[in-house]
Amino acid sequence: MGMSSIDAHASDLRDLDQRALKTAGRLIAQVGPEHLTRPTPCAAWNLGELLRHLVSENLGFAAAAAGLPADGSRWDSGELGADPHRAYHESAAAVSAAFAARDVHDRQVEVREFGVFPGRVAMSMHFVDFLVHGWDVAASVGVPYPLDEEAAVVALAIASEWPDTPGFRGLGAPFGTRVPVRADATDFDRLLGLLGRSPAWTPSC
Repeated sequence: MGMSSIDAHASDLRDLDQRALKTAGRLIAQVGPEHLTRPTPCAAWNLGELLRHLVSENLGFAAAAAGLPADGSRWDSGELGADPHRAYHESAAAVSAAFAARDVHDRQVEVREFGVFPGRVAMSMHFVDFLVHGWDVAASVGVPYPLDEEAAVVALAIASEWPDTPGFRGLGAPFGTRVPVRADATDFDRLLGLLGRSPAWTPSC
């Protein structure tokens, strides 16, 4: 994974990540029980499954950033219970606390099956993930997505340095294959296409 874009924005990563978490949280607050079975741009998950993934990712990143021993089950330990918004809020608080550590940028953090990275790289992965998944939630529910243009620029720069290999993209991989976007697409739409999403996606697609 390239380091240049991450290093250039390292001092801002914590703030950008917090903004992505809070935006996703405000969108999840609009999710009702009737929405949980809706499709999402992540074809393998309905909305309830996507929310469970977000809770699990927060808990996994929190444990990894805190230096807990590697345990794959932590990355799939999230539960929504009767209140998905509360479950998300609690998991977001956990990862925020872990990322607030003064030395987190330089810690060695094991992220799922991807390997061990400096904390600033792990935080960048979390940031891009939650920025895009916030859009997934908005698209699934059919509510406007509050675009953060600064975050989109940084996220696109980071994600552009991620590998473009079969193990990283395609069926069964973390990201779908690239989706072409218009030549005059915004940075955020380019980010969506880069990570396998059509900016025009709707639940009826």
